[in-house]
Amino acid sequence: MEKKTKIHAEDDRQDLTITREFDLPVELLFKAYTEPEIVEQWMGTKVLKLENNKYGGWEFETSDPNGNVVFKASGVIHDFVPNEKIVRTFEMENILFAPQLEFLEFEKLSEDTSKLTMQIIYKSIEHRLTQLKLPFAQGLNMAHNRLEEIVKKLK
Repeated sequence: MEKKTKIHAEDDRQDLTITREFDLPVELLFKAYTEPEIVEQWMGTKVLKLENNKYGGWEFETSDPNGNVVFKASGVIHDFVPNEKIVRTFEMENILFAPQLEFLEFEKLSEDTSKLTMQIIYKSIEHRLTQLKLPFAQGLNMAHNRLEEIVKKLK
């Protein structure tokens, strides 16, 4: 099955671009990234904080069935324009990855379709290459599939 989420990573660069078209109005796609109860469903994580404003912060945490924290990430929102863009940092705890900068752009394609474009900038080419060696693309595609499935029910 073809992945709908596309990752474009040019050689010798420390950034990559992710694109995905959704069968969702842009307003619903944006809600999927900004409403904690929706984020928790499609990401499968607990939202500890999500301050959707310029200089707001966010923090997510995932635990195993025994309650042990297995993933924790946080960052700062640097720019926030409803239904258009989010600029934020992304940092994982207890992992050797340096913080990254993410530019999320939300584009209306029609009344019922939209597009997400994410540019992620890493500290170095090596950090980006390490990320790409992980099952990052498959995980992101699966998460976006869940996002679309869950949010379609909100229509």
